[in-house]
Amino acid sequence: ESPALTVVSKTKVGKGTNGGYYHRIKHFSASTGTDMTFGLFLPSTYDLSSSTPVMFWLSGLTCDDTNFAQKAGAKAFDAAEKEGIAIVMPDTSPRGDGVADDDGYDLGQGAGFYVDATEKPFSKNFHMRSYIASELPDLLENEFKLGAKSIIGHSMGGYGALSIAFEDPSSWAAVSAFAPIANPCECPWGVKAFGSYLGSVENGQAFDATRILSGRTAPMVEFDDILIDQGTEDEFLKEQLKPENLMAAAEKCGQKITLNMREGFDHSYHFIAAFIEDHVEFHAKRLHKKQRLALAEIEYDFTATQGKPITCKAMVARGVNDLQEEKITVAPPKSGEVRVKVVANALCHTDIYTLEGSDPEGLFPCILGHEAGCIVESVGEGVTSVKPGDHVLPCYTPQCGETDCVFCMSEKTNLCPKIRSTQGQGVMPDGTSRFTDAKGGSIYHFMGCSTMSEYTVLAEISVAKISKEIALEKACVFGCGVSTGLGAVWNTCKVEQGSSVAVFGLGAVGLAVIQGAKMAGATTIIAVDINPSKFEMARSLGATDFVNSKELDKPVQQHIAGDLTQWGVDYSFDCTGNTEVMRAALECAHRGWGESCVIGVAASGHEISTRPFQLVTGRVWKGTAFGGFKSRRDVPKLVQRNLDGDLPIDHFITHRFEGVGATTNAIEALHSGCCLRAVVKYGPTL
Repeated sequence: ESPALTVVSKTKVGKGTNGGYYHRIKHFSASTGTDMTFGLFLPSTYDLSSSTPVMFWLSGLTCDDTNFAQKAGAKAFDAAEKEGIAIVMPDTSPRGDGVADDDGYDLGQGAGFYVDATEKPFSKNFHMRSYIASELPDLLENEFKLGAKSIIGHSMGGYGALSIAFEDPSSWAAVSAFAPIANPCECPWGVKAFGSYLGSVENGQAFDATRILSGRTAPMVEFDDILIDQGTEDEFLKEQLKPENLMAAAEKCGQKITLNMREGFDHSYHFIAAFIEDHVEFHAKRLHKKQRLALAEIEYDFTATQGKPITCKAMVARGVNDLQEEKITVAPPKSGEVRVKVVANALCHTDIYTLEGSDPEGLFPCILGHEAGCIVESVGEGVTSVKPGDHVLPCYTPQCGETDCVFCMSEKTNLCPKIRSTQGQGVMPDGTSRFTDAKGGSIYHFMGCSTMSEYTVLAEISVAKISKEIALEKACVFGCGVSTGLGAVWNTCKVEQGSSVAVFGLGAVGLAVIQGAKMAGATTIIAVDINPSKFEMARSLGATDFVNSKELDKPVQQHIAGDLTQWGVDYSFDCTGNTEVMRAALECAHRGWGESCVIGVAASGHEISTRPFQLVTGRVWKGTAFGGFKSRRDVPKLVQRNLDGDLPIDHFITHRFEGVGATTNAIEALHSGCCLRAVVKYGPTL
């Protein structure tokens, strides 16, 4: 909480596993010369270390900062939580004992009309346009790091939203309105407000949305559409609102406006609540697009470090459960190699598996981490597929793509062996490490990635170039678990429409399997876990049945193939790494054709077993690595599907931390049982 801000209240809102917070915040406004209070909804994805887009809501006559939250907030906040955007709800005027007022409801306090008053007595404090268009956005950016902004309002607020957006379209990602005062110079409310605040109706023409459009010869290219909802039974429709005038002006200049005349609705908040979700979705689509375009335009200058060793922070695993933050030196990339700045690293159970000594290939000292979002800092000789400044995801399953590689040329597998031997030995393809500690000692690489470091070196064939439009602290989850779960469904098993599926283990991989199965058209999706608190998230992603195997009086495979189904499921997936669970997953697969996919990695020395009869009677046991995705070809496609809105992934990121040293906090979160992915963001934003 900033010294300049006072949080009046903070309330948890929303449904589901995640939920945001609705705040009321008071501050002194330089624009109005008074204290101002605004409401602020922040979604569960909000993080001070990265920018969250925000939708401005402007209320109508007689309202304050609370009306929208109280009367439409339930639906609006759930919609904003789903879309990952914030909502700010300012007051409609300055207030206080020394602030000018009027006996009428449509002037003075509660009716600031979103202009900067020039006439006494209102000129002292009524500078709502400056407050909304300038001061409040700056405050939200500086204090809360809110990014791209859009604007919406109702009645007087609808007029304010349209006129503010039309005056400066490049500053706003979207604009929409409910029952706006569309042509205030031609209605009693506007005539009274402009006369009292600005001295004349003529002085209000610059703030009249209809007049602004009438003066244009071409549309505003910044707004591909403008959404307006209007009730047919609105008592103010004919005398005060006049949407037909706005539509005529829009048609004349070619501006697209979608006007929905809602049959039977009036001017009330019941009308707003009925359609607010449509508007939040409308704004979110455009806010995220503007945010992505801003990311894509960022340029980086790495000339000061290229060709030189870099000293940086890293988490070094010195031995079993011995993880230490150290200063290390990262050498420049050699031929066929790429050095990257790691922006964010997501902690995966495979990292912990190695740290705890369960990995037979585990080597110490090493730098763990393999699920990260990075920026290319420099490239070695012969590297052509990426260049400095590119955004990339390290991929522990490389793809050389060479025509003499039978693995890369085959669509049956993604297991390119080009650098497998050296990767397993913890070194780069030339047999040496790029990491040294403060004493000059060599440090092993891990899975060809080693992203628990501010900088790392990768083989070019282990680097997938992705769109700059996605935040790297979000994209990083495509580097392992989420992609593995999705690919197990789509590539390894090729689950068909109408299939039945059982998923054992509801961590990030298991939930990705459920999401992928739902997207593939599976109609029965059985979620199995010993922690029932995970069932709610599984349900939201498409699971239809839920089994806590600890509560059963029989083996879980008998419950699934016998009680829940007659013969078993078409496809089953083990996402636990437990060999007993792997057996259960196979044995609940459908007699005659059922397939069971092993995704979880078992501890060193463990073996799987079942009666051969299970296979003789038609079941197939298979496994997957990275979901069968060919890394450099397919990871960029997954990222693009997310950008297109077809593949949401925000729900996987449940914890966020700052700084390399916070990796220990991420490990604690992962052990808590309520964490899917903990993302640690490194260093300052470039």
